[in-house]
Amino acid sequence: MGIQNVDRTLPSNQMVFELRRDEAMYQRFQQDLEGTMEHYGLTPPEREAWRNMDIAALGKMGVHPYFLPQISRLFKGGGYNHNDSEAARLYAEKMGIAKEGEH
Repeated sequence: MGIQNVDRTLPSNQMVFELRRDEAMYQRFQQDLEGTMEHYGLTPPEREAWRNMDIAALGKMGVHPYFLPQISRLFKGGGYNHNDSEAARLYAEKMGIAKEGEH
């Protein structure tokens, strides 16, 4: 799941890149995940991973490692990014990262 495994042709990479920069497309994503995935031409496995917010699966498919935490922010918002934000908790949960003091 490192930089060497990035699939530059994977539609999810383009989708994350653009959703983070285009407010209208981000709003569409918030209101119509299925339509947004169709617009970007995501494959069936990608679509299933997005529906399940399966960030680890997207990483294994070739999503750029920088984009993986951005995915949680697309679902949970990017304001007040801190270790206990909803986006950070979602990322940790989906990536199997235990919080400090947990095993």
